[in-house]
Amino acid sequence: MAPATEPTVLLTGFEPFGEDSRNPSWDAVQQLAATWDGPANLVVACLPVVFAEERARLAALLQEHHPDVVIGTGLASGRSAVTPERVAINVQDARIPDNAGAQPVDEPIDPEGPAAFFSTLPVKRIVRGIRDAGVPAAVSNTAGTFTCNQVFYELMASAARDGFRAGFVHVPATPELGFDGPTLPLDQIVAALRVVVHESLDGGPDLVEQGGAEH
Repeated sequence: MAPATEPTVLLTGFEPFGEDSRNPSWDAVQQLAATWDGPANLVVACLPVVFAEERARLAALLQEHHPDVVIGTGLASGRSAVTPERVAINVQDARIPDNAGAQPVDEPIDPEGPAAFFSTLPVKRIVRGIRDAGVPAAVSNTAGTFTCNQVFYELMASAARDGFRAGFVHVPATPELGFDGPTLPLDQIVAALRVVVHESLDGGPDLVEQGGAEH
């Protein structure tokens, strides 16, 4: 049991979805948890890829653990780098059905909520730290419109209300998925997530350096 004075970090991944038999986000989260030696109390959880269940599942985790930092992770097949997300948008627009068969189109996550939330993680410092660890990384300015973006938005809404630090990170496919596109070995994703947690625990300011894109 970690000392009560240690901060608590909640780190989430997702169950498999679509045609994939596994999800590298959850694989990496579990592997990081198995080798974690501090400085914080690391709590991990696997989220369903089901629009209708995300809000209640997150609320239950927040109520149970009272985390100081929450970091969501998810799979972004087609990306070649680990990508901390900058902004979550208030829309659900699913290209494929979720694991319960739901496929919302142009629906708000929260009809009464703001159009967007920005991450409160130091995304550019995270990118620098991941690159320094020898793993490709970049700032992402879109978290998509599937359940990853929904979880990111729900996290930031809760963070704005309750005062914890939060954000979301997408990871590439791993070679084990047999994906016809860029992949990244699982051990590199784990190393990147270790950096994400450490940098997120550091309350200092983010870097001010180029992290934008033309598209």
